[in-house]
Amino acid sequence: MGQPTAPESDLSLIQSNRRAQWLEPEYTEYVHTPSNYDRPIADYSDTTPYEWTLLPAGEVYKSYLAGVKESRLAAHLIKIENDNWMLDGTLGGRFGVMRWGRDSATGFLAEGVQWDIEGAAQVRLDIPEEVDVRAVDFRAGTQLTWSWAANPKHRSRFGYYHLSSHLGDEFLLKNPTYPRLNYAHDLIIFGHSYYFTPKLRVYGEVGWAFYHLVADSWEFQFGVEWAPTRATGFWGEPFLAVGCHLREEVNYGGSFVVQTGWAWVGEIPGRSFRMGLHYHNGDSTQNSFYDNFEQQIGFGIWYDF
Repeated sequence: MGQPTAPESDLSLIQSNRRAQWLEPEYTEYVHTPSNYDRPIADYSDTTPYEWTLLPAGEVYKSYLAGVKESRLAAHLIKIENDNWMLDGTLGGRFGVMRWGRDSATGFLAEGVQWDIEGAAQVRLDIPEEVDVRAVDFRAGTQLTWSWAANPKHRSRFGYYHLSSHLGDEFLLKNPTYPRLNYAHDLIIFGHSYYFTPKLRVYGEVGWAFYHLVADSWEFQFGVEWAPTRATGFWGEPFLAVGCHLREEVNYGGSFVVQTGWAWVGEIPGRSFRMGLHYHNGDSTQNSFYDNFEQQIGFGIWYDF
């Protein structure tokens, strides 16, 4: 019987004349990429297929931050020049009903085509006058929003909204001779926005009223925003929004609005909270006083979801 042969040690292999086969190492190229938050939107190629989603979370087209007639939750404590301290409140929101698309892999806005509905009551309370309801505007509508598949930095919306304005009972009791205006219009709108970066957006919108009382047919909006669109964490980030809203019934005057402060974006897509300074110069943001000049300075909070 032969003796068992001990396995060769590494040392014996080194000392022997045999040579091990050389394997050419494979190198993986390392490419430094910035964080998801700072990468341009168009750098991503998301191949996730589109699918139908009922009651989707998030938005394809964000509401205009400085749009004072947008449907959201908001409150402005303002001093109107040559008038009283007012509390302007908005109770409402915009909600996704159905989407053919996908959530963005980058944490940015959703992609695809989405059907939204909206509604809000926008009330003005006169603080020194026992917090009387001075006026209230009601807005309700629906819109189709979409991102451009070839370049999601481009986003559009097309829709309809109705707005009607009403004076408060307390205001009319104290001012019985004030003319009550039945201000109302039904508009078709088309808006388009472009993101230079995930934080920086410019937008423009045109609206045409096929039915109107006191109001005239045309209105235009445009503006620029710098604000977070992805989850910020507890500390939040600064924001700045500037917007103009021009209306035919005031000879294409209207509102010039600046808002700045701090913003928080939640983990659930579409939810954002802001607080900061609010400045408005132009015709009244309550359309029962549509041709009254107002300069507003104050503090606001805004919540979109």
